[in-house]
Amino acid sequence: MNAAPQYSLGPADLSCVLALVRGVTLASAGERLGVDSSTVFRHLQRLERGLGQALFERSRTGYRATELALALAAQAEQVEAALEAARAAAQAQPEQAAGSVRISTTDAVLQGLLAPALVPLRRLHPLLSFELQASNELASLRRRDADIALRATRRPPPHLVGQHLGPIRVALYAAKGRGVRHPARLKAQLKAQVDAGQAPWIAPDDALPDHPTVLWRRRHFPKLQPVCRVNSMLAVLALVAQGVGVGLLPMFLAESRPDLLRLGDPLDECQHELWLLTHVESRHLRRVATVYAHLAQALRLH
Repeated sequence: MNAAPQYSLGPADLSCVLALVRGVTLASAGERLGVDSSTVFRHLQRLERGLGQALFERSRTGYRATELALALAAQAEQVEAALEAARAAAQAQPEQAAGSVRISTTDAVLQGLLAPALVPLRRLHPLLSFELQASNELASLRRRDADIALRATRRPPPHLVGQHLGPIRVALYAAKGRGVRHPARLKAQLKAQVDAGQAPWIAPDDALPDHPTVLWRRRHFPKLQPVCRVNSMLAVLALVAQGVGVGLLPMFLAESRPDLLRLGDPLDECQHELWLLTHVESRHLRRVATVYAHLAQALRLH
């Protein structure tokens, strides 16, 4: 490619590159920019002609960024962060934080821990807004797909800074059932079925094959096959509560449920740790620092 004389990069060019680096496909980049994929494609063509070199390698799975594209995306992130900080500063009162904070977590942590913690935070900082991503995959804080991540892990990624919030304890649960007069007797009967390998299980085998609860069951009951395989811990919770079967659940999610019966002590082999994570360059933004500090205090597990 031959570069146009003195091609001048503009903010729109940087935004286009950053959106494609994050989104990988034209369609995803278009969603981030609020335009259609053909507009992104034409913009990229103009930009590459202007620079005289390719920014992405095309493949069946999408657009793979070159070193130049990654360098431009890094600069675009700095521009994005500066603009967000400026907008927040313009809107906020001296004691308030403002702006949008992207938080990535799992569906179970979102429902059981994060959502309740956001209620008092919204009262204190009404100019804050939140983009919540519930997924089993850790969003890339390095690419700014999220500002903060709440994750169950024993070893957080080394490029992130974080705070350990405590252990996530797990136990086996079944439905208590309505009008049960002798819960201790029911508990003993269900526990006997579990020990004999005769209890029906609900488990996220295919969606979370390396989850501690899946590994524990396969280790202790290698021949047992779940009656229902689901794609999330919330689905395990819902089916167990309906009496379809027994299931291993995080205690922060299950202990407050009057319709569930815990069948034994917490299982040490299933325990993992909850971490609050952010990127080293994001933690100094006021909106991110405010949310991070609140969650660090509100989500302490013991």
